[in-house]
Amino acid sequence: MTATKDDTLLTPENHALLLIDHQYLQLLALRSHPNEVVVNNAVFLAKAAKVFKVPTLFTTAFAERQALFKELQAVHPDQVPIDRTGLNSWDDPRVVQWVKQAGKQKLVMAGLWTEVCLSMPVLSALAADYEVYFVTDASGGTEEGHERGVQRMIQAGARPLTTIAYVSELQRDWSRPSAEPIAELFAEHGGGFGQGLRWEWQLLGLKEGTR
Repeated sequence: MTATKDDTLLTPENHALLLIDHQYLQLLALRSHPNEVVVNNAVFLAKAAKVFKVPTLFTTAFAERQALFKELQAVHPDQVPIDRTGLNSWDDPRVVQWVKQAGKQKLVMAGLWTEVCLSMPVLSALAADYEVYFVTDASGGTEEGHERGVQRMIQAGARPLTTIAYVSELQRDWSRPSAEPIAELFAEHGGGFGQGLRWEWQLLGLKEGTR
């Protein structure tokens, strides 16, 4: 069974994913989430998007001083992130050109920090008439800064979701061919829920996508 077209929900075909400045130096000021949570969820997003063949862009700022998370770069090892000096990635013509070439009206973004390098391109993309979603638990910043950034983006019309909500929305039906690799990603990155899946498979001898 293939994914159905539904403009009210995200599908593998109707959006592109931008992962903005998931770099080591950015983690030093992270207070909204534990560092390992943001790293795990950013990698989970990227891996799931790869399974669903969602166009995915990495960006960095001052990459000579701070690399992209190693685990994230490993998802697309041949992709060279677009590196900038500016705080707003949407100000970089290469980013806007990539979005135009992807040809998707819906954009999903996550990044560090929420209140700066994520909020700015989200607001700019909204102003350019894109439908924008942002993943709160694959992003982060200072505690108050993250909260204010989320509020500002929502007030401007962006739509918040979590990593598990994003992946679940793309899968939507466990009879689809992507069920097995996505279930494996849940087991690897999905915390307690993922471990629960593994236990259930062990007890019942189940294989996702075969019921």
